[in-house]
Amino acid sequence: MLGDLEVTSLNRVLRPTMLIAVGLGAVGFVVAALISQPLAAVGIAIGVGLGVVNFRLLAAGVVKLPVDGTDTKLVKRLMRSRSLLRLTVLTAVVIVGVLIAPALGMGLAIGLVLFQLAFVASAGRAVLREGIS
Repeated sequence: MLGDLEVTSLNRVLRPTMLIAVGLGAVGFVVAALISQPLAAVGIAIGVGLGVVNFRLLAAGVVKLPVDGTDTKLVKRLMRSRSLLRLTVLTAVVIVGVLIAPALGMGLAIGLVLFQLAFVASAGRAVLREGIS
């Protein structure tokens, strides 16, 4: 579905994703702070930041992939291995956060989820705008 979008459409997904994620992270931060969970608030902020870094690494990795004259199986394997490495690191960070302080770990996980929700909303909007089914 997203593969059918033009490059300009994919670029339109980047900025709204970041803005929505920062907005959701700010709301999450305030809510966690208001319910007296400062470590969770910090975790949410860090989690959203990790989501942004992950997204930027994904975008940079896609740009660097050799597409012309390269076997598609090789490209898919590279994408899978890079994605697996990034997701493994993010999972390890959340697990360490939970072990250090459960509220911090939960905040990290919530921040990452908020970022993913922002990405799905932005990508869905771009897909609907393009009329791709």
